[in-house]
Amino acid sequence: MSATVRESPAADSGRSVPARPSAISVSHLGKTFRLPHQRYHTLKERMLHPLRSRTFDELRALADVSVEIAQGEFFGIVGRNGSGKSTLLKCLAGIYSVDAGDFEVGGRLSPFIELGVGFNPELTARDNVIINAIMLGLTRKAAEAAFADIVSFAELEQFIDLKLKNYSSGMHVRLAFAVAIQVAADIVLIDEVLAVGDAAFQQKCFAEFERMKAAGRTIVFVTHDMGAVERFCDRAMLLERGRVAAIGDPAEISRRYNDVNFRAAREEARKQHGPEVLRRDPVAAILDARFETPQGEALVATQRGAPCVMRVHVRFHAQASDPMFAVALLDDAGRICFETASQLAYGPTGRFCAGQEASVLVSFDNWLAPGRYRLVGVITGDGTAENAYDLREDIASIIVAPEVVGGGTTYLPHRFEIERG
Repeated sequence: MSATVRESPAADSGRSVPARPSAISVSHLGKTFRLPHQRYHTLKERMLHPLRSRTFDELRALADVSVEIAQGEFFGIVGRNGSGKSTLLKCLAGIYSVDAGDFEVGGRLSPFIELGVGFNPELTARDNVIINAIMLGLTRKAAEAAFADIVSFAELEQFIDLKLKNYSSGMHVRLAFAVAIQVAADIVLIDEVLAVGDAAFQQKCFAEFERMKAAGRTIVFVTHDMGAVERFCDRAMLLERGRVAAIGDPAEISRRYNDVNFRAAREEARKQHGPEVLRRDPVAAILDARFETPQGEALVATQRGAPCVMRVHVRFHAQASDPMFAVALLDDAGRICFETASQLAYGPTGRFCAGQEASVLVSFDNWLAPGRYRLVGVITGDGTAENAYDLREDIASIIVAPEVVGGGTTYLPHRFEIERG
């Protein structure tokens, strides 16, 4: 089956489709949900009002989506919430039927899409592992042979005979991911439920990504993490309102994704402060960002307690006087864990000319709790949202692994004493 791939003009210079057979071929795929106006909450209501008018709203989740994913390709799918990313994966996995178009999957498929799908909370983890492995295509003998490796990867040996309803969300993730990767599937679908796992497990999953990529398995990866997209993916696709906005080089798709987020932020500012906000010419843009060591080496993971630097690279398109630079770190729940701005920690930033580039560096001793953190970068004229030159969310990420003993949202360097009377 041949499908049409929609490319953005800028994507032509990026990584092209490998000259390999297709693992997944999607052609003009569409999916619409019908949302009823009248909702019955009990069987009694339905029995008492059998002739009540049933009307619906239609939600177009996917429209005319076409893409070819080559065998052995690590393919990223990004987009804002509600853009259709997870819906597309569920269609490919056969969880949802499609309303228009078609698709072909060439090989055994292993989905890791939604927490708890396929698990029975009343059964033990041991029973769920065997049942899910069989559902994913293993024989019972093969499932039992893989059992030890699954439990070992999930690090749940002590809880394997516990019923799943007593598992935490993080334990669910470990078990589901361990089952999915043990199946000898040609194609793996991964939604960003990995965000629920702890820092050490996320690092373990990323190492597994590298192993699967080296083994030539096809991986389709849905995420908001642009750092992970640029680190792992051969190509990526941006979805916006259920349609393909661009397909191409991961760095280009990351930039386009942040452009979409910035336009949405400016549109919100326009609603609050007037249409003149959108008429302003662009003054500056954030080109990229990363975490690094004090020596300038790039970081994707670090130990708690180690020094760390956030670097944000910007370019000015027009002259600017004393622009304000700000950065923030968000955890996987979207909470702001740290933020700082030049007007608070640096002072006046001076004059920048059109065409000039600069790097903003924020150095800190990393006492964040173990977990994954996403970087947000902002440039504004006066510190207000309506006068923002650029705003980039999820432009880089880092995993913090535990190094020192201690709990809580952060670790405060401290002295511990006991005074006896």
